[in-house]
Amino acid sequence: MKIKALNGFKDIVPGEVELWQKVEETARDIFARFNFNEIRMPILEKTELFARSIGEATDIVEKEMYTFVDKQITMRPEATASLLRAYIQHGLHVQKPIQRLFTIGPMFRHERPQKGRLRQFHQMDVEVLGTPNPRVDAELMAMGAMLLEELGITVSLEMNSLGCPVCRPGFREALLDFIEDRKESLCEDCARRSRTNPLRVLDCKNPTCREQVEEAPSIQEHLCEECGEHFQAVQDGLQQLNVQYSLNKFMVRGLDYYSRTTFEFITRDLGAQAAVGAGGRYDGLVEKLGGPKVPGIGFAMGLERIVLLLQQQEEKAEESDRIDIFVAGLGEKASEFAFPLAHTLRRTGLLTAMDHEGRSLKSQMKQANKAHARYVLIIGENELEQGAAVLRNMETQEQQEIAVSDSLSSDLLEILSPAQKS
Repeated sequence: MKIKALNGFKDIVPGEVELWQKVEETARDIFARFNFNEIRMPILEKTELFARSIGEATDIVEKEMYTFVDKQITMRPEATASLLRAYIQHGLHVQKPIQRLFTIGPMFRHERPQKGRLRQFHQMDVEVLGTPNPRVDAELMAMGAMLLEELGITVSLEMNSLGCPVCRPGFREALLDFIEDRKESLCEDCARRSRTNPLRVLDCKNPTCREQVEEAPSIQEHLCEECGEHFQAVQDGLQQLNVQYSLNKFMVRGLDYYSRTTFEFITRDLGAQAAVGAGGRYDGLVEKLGGPKVPGIGFAMGLERIVLLLQQQEEKAEESDRIDIFVAGLGEKASEFAFPLAHTLRRTGLLTAMDHEGRSLKSQMKQANKAHARYVLIIGENELEQGAAVLRNMETQEQQEIAVSDSLSSDLLEILSPAQKS
């Protein structure tokens, strides 16, 4: 029996790896324009690092991490915690008060594999450490938008503010009161977490839970004066940089370390896996991990999802280049018949091609394949004599006879019209 890759772990083979290289090269180019420096960290870290940073009540820590229990070490499920550990350990804040760092590499989470989500996945992660300036928040989102734009990927930017330790308690109480009345209708996880971390209820993907929290209070209504000014300054910065965005009061992200600005880059082309990239501010996290009191903000983008979007673009481009029908005339008489027929088909709106060089059927079929023809109409002298040409569906390889008559062009149009619509 052949040994295959583990479920949720994927080989990146020639023909696909070139897209990965394109994404990484574009990212490195843009990160350099914004004065970011690369850092590389190990895959294995102490489990405590992620429990303290991500939060013990999160799905990642509770359910998804690959942990060697006897050694208390974990394969990194995300990059920020590892990057901050390295930042603290090597005293990078002493070398330069504001650090702009990025890393690209694999992460690991034990999730249900699906389109755009694997158990070994890859992220580009960028972090700015050392400044609370809201312009940096706007600049970072603008950089993410620029990267996706240069890759030709269309997304929408959604953002929110999670406030700070000053204003969040008031919102927490309001949210708890709201949840308590609906607790019986929530999923088991939300019901369990509602007392310890009610924000997680807003982040739940269960349709029933999402329906229950539609009228939940918004943290934007509970921001303290300082957080409100910061949030408005971020929006002003985005407007100055001409970056389109929308506000989303339900965006809390799945990690406990976020404060103030949170954001996501959303696509409508990957089904349920809508987020291509996401991030936010985490002003207290460095200190929580044993470092100095340093503010920070960052985001990560999933390479698998970006590559999927690029592959879909290539497929759409191939579809748009396809012709409806290739008319293969075999022999002089058949070519004479095919010549005006092709012109008539074009007048009906069909994208039509034919060979004028008297090539063999095999050669003409190759031309039809290169042109991504949906159908090929094969007409030879025998077909003319018998009054029946052959129409081949190039996708299914099915063939059917079609009468060579005065209504041939209209018969072809009737057959090919559904293909055009699809």
